[in-house]
Amino acid sequence: MLELTSDPINQYSPVRRTEESTQMRKSPNRHDLALPVRGKRRRTSAARRVVVGSMMAFALTLTSAITGGAVANAWSPTHGTLQTVFCNSSAGMAPVKLEIQRAARGGSKYLLLLDGLRATNDVSGWDKETNAFQQFQNDNINVVMPVGGAATFYSDWVGPIGSGLGTMGSSGSSGSVGEAAGSSTNTGYKPMWETFLTKDMPNCLAGMGMSRTGNAIAGLSMGGSAALTLANYHRDQFNFAGSFSGYLNNSAPGMRQGIRLALLSQPPGYNVDNMWGPPWSDLWLRNDPFVFAPQLRGLSLYISAADGIPGPDTSIHSGLDVYNTVNAMGLEAMALANTRSFQARLWSLGIPATFDFPATGVHNWGNWQAELWKARPQILAAVGA
Repeated sequence: MLELTSDPINQYSPVRRTEESTQMRKSPNRHDLALPVRGKRRRTSAARRVVVGSMMAFALTLTSAITGGAVANAWSPTHGTLQTVFCNSSAGMAPVKLEIQRAARGGSKYLLLLDGLRATNDVSGWDKETNAFQQFQNDNINVVMPVGGAATFYSDWVGPIGSGLGTMGSSGSSGSVGEAAGSSTNTGYKPMWETFLTKDMPNCLAGMGMSRTGNAIAGLSMGGSAALTLANYHRDQFNFAGSFSGYLNNSAPGMRQGIRLALLSQPPGYNVDNMWGPPWSDLWLRNDPFVFAPQLRGLSLYISAADGIPGPDTSIHSGLDVYNTVNAMGLEAMALANTRSFQARLWSLGIPATFDFPATGVHNWGNWQAELWKARPQILAAVGA
């Protein structure tokens, strides 16, 4: 099943938007939509490495923090058509909502943008929180944003989400669209996102004239790890993979415990054993970019993580802002440690990749918006757009 709606597009000036966005303060927590200009990375001192190490340990207790920054307004791009599509799942999930911006000149390739741990069921965080559509509005590439998938790592789970422990392997129903596509209070909901994104969605998009092969995928945080995993096991589908603040060494000390806590924080309490099995399961290794890194040779890669130090895209106006910023600092420090180890892994294998380590930036949308802009030329080159 494919249901389609199209929205009229209004004329829009990217320059005017950038100027206006630096002045907009509709919410005290709102981050600017203007693309921040990052300086060259400062040399990391031994003291900072100690601080990052301690923050990494501290971050394991903060995985229930809100992934992302403050809320920004969604907008309509200038070129192409902004569409909402619902695609059926062959694996038991209810229809999944896709937000799509069509290529400016009818191109068939697409960029798939994955959300983070706190993905919502109404709209993609990339649409709600960033100017991702605007960045590609004049390019001959489709932009596809799946909605939902909170705390699933966009994987095929071995069992339903469960509640707490001990439900692995039980069967359950797909539930409603909101339940199957994202955060769910239905403990019988069994996520099957890899099957959807690599089989059902391509079938859906092919009916709209999009290519099944040679596309791009990128994601933030949880979605960054998933982007590399999906690209690795479905190389015909993807020529490019990007990870922004992703967790790329899930076998590192404390990471599996941290992921368990993060999923338990997702109501009603997702059971990580129902995702990849118990900690000794081979599925944990299958979904660990550090482990399957040798297989990434030949794939165009863009990997980034910031220092965890608040920058110009971090606004603090209240006690809640302070709390969220501290959490975002810890989460980004952990992502940085993972990304640095992944960089060393690729270097040891002689596998080329683009790495970016901004001198400032925390685990928020301002950081990820800027990194998407930096990755844009490589994305377009990889898909031939």
